[in-house]
Amino acid sequence: MADHQELLPVAREAVAIARRIVRERAPVSVIAKGDRDLVTDVDLAVEEAVREFLTGETPEIGILGEEHGRTGPSDGLWWALDPVDGTANFARGIPLCGVSLGLVEARCAVLAAIDLPFLDVTYTAVEGHGAFACDERIHVSGATDLADAAIAIGDFAVGEGAEVKNRARLALLAALGARAQRIRMFGTAAVDLAWVAQGRLEATVILANLPWDTLAGVLLVREAGGFVLDGDGTGHTVDSAATIAVCPGLKAELMSIFGKPAV
Repeated sequence: MADHQELLPVAREAVAIARRIVRERAPVSVIAKGDRDLVTDVDLAVEEAVREFLTGETPEIGILGEEHGRTGPSDGLWWALDPVDGTANFARGIPLCGVSLGLVEARCAVLAAIDLPFLDVTYTAVEGHGAFACDERIHVSGATDLADAAIAIGDFAVGEGAEVKNRARLALLAALGARAQRIRMFGTAAVDLAWVAQGRLEATVILANLPWDTLAGVLLVREAGGFVLDGDGTGHTVDSAATIAVCPGLKAELMSIFGKPAV
């Protein structure tokens, strides 16, 4: 296993650049880029600035960003960037949003940096070195009963096929709502996953998997001692259909709701 610790300062500076832009610029334009899907001028400005920085610092590493797709080398390592995760929140002045940056190798993240600009916290992880919030090591919850669990749910589907996909989400809400202590929907995968890593949530269930949304947070959870699974119970990768992060004591009980064992 390669050690990518030397790239952590690059990732830290990249999300710091993003944080400054997000904090200093209120969105001027909000544009629809699909069915109930938004992009602001700040999303675009952040991605352009971070891309420029990463290209200068790591020209040998490709970049996949939410707004401008893939650029640079297409083999080996690549960065997965969400310039503003939680754009709908950000556009409304809701402070739950984040900048998510993961370094990916062999279909899984090996380095992560997530910055929550309005909550003044930066989360980082490198494979094999643990997970941290502002340089303080973090760990997942020790809960062992869903009745004691706060569980975040990912956004409802939009676009083509949303009606069918959302039936599954409604069924999931009913099943979890009957057993968990609390259900929450924060509107940002970066926050959901970082808070599972930090033990503020016991689990998050996201019935989707976009690399820029999830990969950095997935590594945080794993390095904090948690599990991240696909909907069929197998380990999460770039190719997974769902993103289910959970503390160890609830893995079997949570996956039983899906009718699947956790592998």
